[in-house]
Amino acid sequence: MKNIPTLFAAILLFVSSSSQAQTQWDIEGTLLNEYDLVTGLQIPWEILWGPDDMLWATTRPGDVLRIDPETGSYTNVLNIDVFGGNGAEPGLLGMAMHPDWENTPKVFLVYCTGSSWSNASENLSVFDFDGENLVNEEILLTVDAGGIHNGSRLLILPDNTLLMSTGDTGDGGNSSQNQSHLNGKMLRLNLDGSIPSDNPWPGSYVYSWGHRNSQGLCLGPDGIIYSSEHGQSNWDEFNIIEPGRNYGWPNVEGLCNGTSELAFCEENNVREPLRAWAPCIAVNGIEYYNHPAIPAWNHTVLLSVLGGLGGQYERLSVLHLSADGLEVESEDQYFSEFNQRVRDIAINPNTGAIYMALNGPSYPGYGPNIIKEFRPDEYDSVDLIKEELIDALIYPVPALENINIDISDALIGGHYNIIDYHGKIVMEGGLNSNTQVIQVNSLARGSYYLFLQNGDNMITRTFTLQ
Repeated sequence: MKNIPTLFAAILLFVSSSSQAQTQWDIEGTLLNEYDLVTGLQIPWEILWGPDDMLWATTRPGDVLRIDPETGSYTNVLNIDVFGGNGAEPGLLGMAMHPDWENTPKVFLVYCTGSSWSNASENLSVFDFDGENLVNEEILLTVDAGGIHNGSRLLILPDNTLLMSTGDTGDGGNSSQNQSHLNGKMLRLNLDGSIPSDNPWPGSYVYSWGHRNSQGLCLGPDGIIYSSEHGQSNWDEFNIIEPGRNYGWPNVEGLCNGTSELAFCEENNVREPLRAWAPCIAVNGIEYYNHPAIPAWNHTVLLSVLGGLGGQYERLSVLHLSADGLEVESEDQYFSEFNQRVRDIAINPNTGAIYMALNGPSYPGYGPNIIKEFRPDEYDSVDLIKEELIDALIYPVPALENINIDISDALIGGHYNIIDYHGKIVMEGGLNSNTQVIQVNSLARGSYYLFLQNGDNMITRTFTLQ
């Protein structure tokens, strides 16, 4: 079933379109052009670069989007009923793609289901992608879900097994130190859902234990597995995941120090974090960056930071690694000016551009939200609209009385909505030609969100009326 994701306006200070950057950022001599790739989304949770050279995204209310990175046009390939969604931590969460995509186009998803917290579950499912939709769901694994701490990042490992983080669902860590319980763990599965024969404990999905709520996973050099993990009020962690290791929660937070923690660490083979933060900054999605487009970020881990409950610390952190990847040597911080919770990061392997999913200014995240792109200037070659692309260009910028919309043939016959920043549709009409002039002088001055659709093709833009 295809549903249009809930769409609202976002107040922006600059125009956003496929061929006009909002502003530039200087990263130690490398200029990044900032774009709003998609606007008006409800809580984008996972974003990743797909093997089809498209950007894929999950939204917590239950949508899976397939986004054209050249234009920001997208299709909704799945809408699934979830428990939680908007205004709560659970919902549709992690995603991963089958490593042999050409022959086996499958997508792995984690989502919460149930009718109350007493019976909530979390499904790890795999779907077939038929070129247009995700179909043929197969549930591979079910674990307990909760109102908080559901983990749910997914990562394909070099040996083509699947790693899944699970949270302790807020039970205070009781499940985390219980190996018979699948919560508070890193779980490793074969891609068919079976248990790998070389897991640390025969017949068990458990790969590592003693976790509180890990919501970041990525691969580094030589197959190193990095994770980010939420602490309680102090000591968020950045870890290396090793098979069979205990990560301490709830007996240890952060580094092993203090008499009781030192004793527990020694007795239980606890792996200390590479870096820890106090107070908690709410660490989230991570990606390893090693692309010539941004030399200053080579051999680093990009860390999404949601920020504290009081609305602080939101940023992208860049963790500079030692040559062997086993230590964090320093941290740089970027994009705190947005005052937006940074949920996840994706990297374009072709251009080195990064994509950043924002979740609003306050916990636990509310829409409308934006997926931003930061495109290295050297690789920024957006030209005029092409007929074969689903694209749209708005001008003049800012608007005074009219806006002109140049659209590709793929959008002709569809419709447009102009939505104000309160989420109200203030104007609508049909898309009848490649160039359309819309009188907007009756609207109040401010920023507006433009939604264009023809069938399954959807694209978003923003403009300001002065």
